[in-house]
Amino acid sequence: MNTLNESQYNAVMYNSGPSLIIAGAGSGKTRVLTYKVAQLIREGYAPNSILVLTFTNKAAREMKSRIMGMVEPHLARYVAMGTFHSQFSRILRDEHEYIGLTRDFTVYDTTDTKSLIKSIVKQMELDEKLYTTNVVAGRISSAKNRLITPDKYGDKEGVTYDVLHRIPKIKNIFKEYVDRCKIANAIDFDDMLLLIYKLFVEHPEVLEKYQDRFKFILIDEYQDTNLAQYKIIKLLADKHHKVCVVGDDSQSIYSFRGADISNILQFQNNYPEAKLFKLEKNYRSTENIVKAANSLINKNNNRIPKTLYSDNGSGHLIKVYNPPSEIEEADTVVRQITRINRDENVSYNNFAVLYRTNSQSRVIEDKLRKARIPYAIYGSLSFYQRKSVKD
Repeated sequence: MNTLNESQYNAVMYNSGPSLIIAGAGSGKTRVLTYKVAQLIREGYAPNSILVLTFTNKAAREMKSRIMGMVEPHLARYVAMGTFHSQFSRILRDEHEYIGLTRDFTVYDTTDTKSLIKSIVKQMELDEKLYTTNVVAGRISSAKNRLITPDKYGDKEGVTYDVLHRIPKIKNIFKEYVDRCKIANAIDFDDMLLLIYKLFVEHPEVLEKYQDRFKFILIDEYQDTNLAQYKIIKLLADKHHKVCVVGDDSQSIYSFRGADISNILQFQNNYPEAKLFKLEKNYRSTENIVKAANSLINKNNNRIPKTLYSDNGSGHLIKVYNPPSEIEEADTVVRQITRINRDENVSYNNFAVLYRTNSQSRVIEDKLRKARIPYAIYGSLSFYQRKSVKD
């Protein structure tokens, strides 16, 4: 109680049924999850009966290291914690005979997948300008994340989309792709969800085995789950109803890769007995930033109401500029950096420039170079380091 606020404490201590924790930005979500796992162990849950699903390995590692500082390290080590894909791939290897693969099956990464698709398109003598590897891979991935297999693909609305976009042979490529993967004793990332779902639906005895094993399930970033993830969790939690999901409907930005916001919005309908907890105190930002965020979030039509607040003081006002062109925008950014560096003695490595797409870096880079301001690009190459530009 010394290290948690009241909302966090209540969310940690409620473990007798399903719960939804709506965690605003900077509200201590990771702290609540780690304390909750430690509390479950303290309440007598065997560590390997607790399943914690995250979206990144980094988040899982961070949580596990924190838990090891709260309970005996050997106990924390046995908590089933990791990404959806890492945890489900372990189950698939243990139950490999049910899916017709050997235990040492290969997992294809994006490069493997695209290489196989490219060879199939070539073999079928299809127009490679229409059937690009990105388009075909995207269609197959989308189908799998909606739990659609090749034999069902022809019955779905996807075929209409394919015909309209002059790629009607996607269903044939999809079938050949799945067949070739099976021959190669391989699966791709999307198969980890599709095959787990099929395994649980077609083999109830296997489902019951994992329902009995995982007595408490926690899911991080629940707003980013897709249909397949939602259905798998629903099956796993169906016996004990001990499921806790943590997320923020106002931070859902991954619909383009299949995330379904209705999963978090409908959680209380799917689990009518679920308790709702709201983490509304923001520890990261000042009042002005939190108020600005609230004013935008309040305009969302479908959401679970919450109001973030901060005790960090009002802070600086947010300044908004509306330059008429990207060149003047870059000028404004560089002028601000130069002024603050000179007048307030702030070193360059304390500045960050954020933009929406990698292509936007070029104009800003030009202005920084002319002003002789050193910079580093994160997440992509500098415009001037790209092969085509260097050539």
